[in-house]
Amino acid sequence: KQQGECRMRLLIFIYSMSSGGAERVSASLANHWAAKGWEVTIVTLSQKSLDFYELHPAVKRTALELAGESANVLAGLWQNIRRVLALRRVLRQVQPDIALGMMTTANVLLALAAWGLPTLRTVGAEHNHPPQLPLGYLWETLRSHTYGLLNAVTALSSEGRDWIKKNTNAQRISVIPNAVTWPLSGQEPRISPGALRQSERRVLLAVGRLQAQKGFDWLVEAFSKLADKHFDWDLVILGEGPLRATLDKQVLESGLGRRIFLPGLAGNVGEWYENADLFVMSSRFEGFPMTLVEAMAHGLAAVSFDCDTGPRDIIRHELDGLLVSPGNVTELTAALDCLASDTLMRQRFAERAVEVRERFSMERIAGMWEELFEDI
Repeated sequence: KQQGECRMRLLIFIYSMSSGGAERVSASLANHWAAKGWEVTIVTLSQKSLDFYELHPAVKRTALELAGESANVLAGLWQNIRRVLALRRVLRQVQPDIALGMMTTANVLLALAAWGLPTLRTVGAEHNHPPQLPLGYLWETLRSHTYGLLNAVTALSSEGRDWIKKNTNAQRISVIPNAVTWPLSGQEPRISPGALRQSERRVLLAVGRLQAQKGFDWLVEAFSKLADKHFDWDLVILGEGPLRATLDKQVLESGLGRRIFLPGLAGNVGEWYENADLFVMSSRFEGFPMTLVEAMAHGLAAVSFDCDTGPRDIIRHELDGLLVSPGNVTELTAALDCLASDTLMRQRFAERAVEVRERFSMERIAGMWEELFEDI
């Protein structure tokens, strides 16, 4: 400790630093601690060219360049042995006080790579609700047996903590939600909200990777039912992903190609929050959705499925947003109709939504991490 603060040498290990929630969390925490004078190193399996988020100049960056799928089981086994050995070499070189894994596969590889290094303390962080994203027999088995090698494991919610306790041999489990960064700094690629939004029109905004988890197919269905009544509203879904073609086809078939926009991945998502009128999350499941808390921090009322897990820990129902039954498109449609019709309710919710800035502030959440680090 120096002047009442812990100063540590920290290594964060994650598959990649491309765009995504866990990657944003890793960058935000690394930047926060680097600014406090910590020695922070981020290690990835993927190459640096895939990095999306800007890092503090003091953050050191190492890429093992061992990402990618394997052709078969034997090739996969050999590839993971190489990953463990490469990470172990980096751990010996950097000699961190704490090594923090981000997401399941990174946690497992870290547990194996750090085995037998007596001065190193290790923490694994889950970033989704595990039963909602099964990883297959091999990785599930490895998780259940290697988490006990870690000094601590963190979950984003009490439900996640209970699952880890029941299904792994983890010795210590802490609940630490994600911190919100507000205001968000902009970076490339930039997509101007003004290029899509006309001043007299209102914007219903969703943000996320175009994949099944995010439920954007349900959202397009819900908006299609509202479009005629709320003729002055448009839907914008920011993000990119494997379901791009499927969603484009769904929008085309809805006949709302001039009302539903999928402009792609935006590095200036903060500007979109500032220019939107309502935020919606249609996910089938979540861990702790950063886009939801970011939108509320920027002063947006929100509607979300009450899915496992996260939204119920962020939205306070009928105080700063609305929660609806998971997967119930009819209820989602009704909730969006309610808020699109009631400007005063949207404003009232928005005034309370900004309280997430304090509830999930970086200082508060980083303090929870620091307390855990000191304890172990």
